[in-house]
Amino acid sequence: MSVYDQLGIRRVINGRSYSTKVGGCLMAPEVLQAMQEAAQSFVRIEDLQEAASRVIAEATGAEAGMVTSGASAALTLAAAACLAGLSASRMNALPDTSGLRNEIVIQRLHRNDYDRAFRVAGAAIVEAGYNYITFPYELENALTDRTAAVFFLAGMGDRGLSFTTVADIAHKRKVPVIVDAAAELPPRENLRNFISQGADLVAFSGGKHIQGPQSTGILCGRKDLILSASLQQQDMDVFPETWPYRHLLAEGLMEGPPHHGLGRGFKAAKEEIVGLVTALQRYQARDLENELRTWSTRIQTIVRGLAGLDGIEASFVYPGSGGRPVPEAHIRVDEKKKGMTAWEVINELQNGDPIIAVYESFASSGLLVVFPETLRDDEPEIIVQRLKKVLSGQSGL
Repeated sequence: MSVYDQLGIRRVINGRSYSTKVGGCLMAPEVLQAMQEAAQSFVRIEDLQEAASRVIAEATGAEAGMVTSGASAALTLAAAACLAGLSASRMNALPDTSGLRNEIVIQRLHRNDYDRAFRVAGAAIVEAGYNYITFPYELENALTDRTAAVFFLAGMGDRGLSFTTVADIAHKRKVPVIVDAAAELPPRENLRNFISQGADLVAFSGGKHIQGPQSTGILCGRKDLILSASLQQQDMDVFPETWPYRHLLAEGLMEGPPHHGLGRGFKAAKEEIVGLVTALQRYQARDLENELRTWSTRIQTIVRGLAGLDGIEASFVYPGSGGRPVPEAHIRVDEKKKGMTAWEVINELQNGDPIIAVYESFASSGLLVVFPETLRDDEPEIIVQRLKKVLSGQSGL
């Protein structure tokens, strides 16, 4: 009996991709083994994060990196680094930013729920442009002596100013640029693209396509900003005389060690750091072309299995949403013919055992979307059979 059976929890067939609410990804045996080994010994977290920094830097082309407790935490720590720099006094004060440069400029059409991560750090959001376009002069005019950073949401395609334009404008004013690339893998090249194009800090999810622990993220970028972010995440129950970073005091870079920082609640465990580092190293060697072929086969199984059903239109879509190199199954439900809304179909899929989770964002227009990355090979056919039963009125089967 599995641990989930003991807890009385139904398992999920995950057609939502790397979604937090259904558990993210499944980790490879090598990652689990590394985490188990990490759990058997004590290490200084500073040393482990510095080792992780070297691996992340090699993978991304950044000067440095760190493992965070998710991409949202990476954004909060990125903001904290831009707000406080290497000032222990400022670190201690956050999220109080009175008297500090505390504004993060964002194109209006790049606003989303996740920019709350910046406000948690004490930043004030300043919008540039409109909800359909941003002109260069609008971003330029939004930058003032109160600007701590400019934010760029990756994956927006050609909506708004391009990343290189944003970076050029910000850097002319010596303002750092933070990129949210949490869901921008694949393609694998994006690990390096944003850094090479001028990003100062980039946040990635560790528990999506990299297939590390779900609770991890990556923050990579400028060495000084990563150091600031790292110092605000670590356990700071220290004394100047024995602090592992006391060389910063001797070199005059900091006035003293900070106390427990804003990121104390975002700490990453040794097992999570090792798991993410192992997954990232493994990611460099994965056969992503073969993975794409496997994904395509899974989606074709679903689309072909639903072909010819009255009131249902299933199609193979590639590239997927936002131009991602991932195939998708688009399943459109004709409410008049089937007597069911897409919402009702989704709920019935969730009522069964196992639960079948699909992407819900377009259900109001009658569309269900299935992603292939987190499906096992036998699960596309199970999805087809369950959908046929639900659409024929055999609810909950």
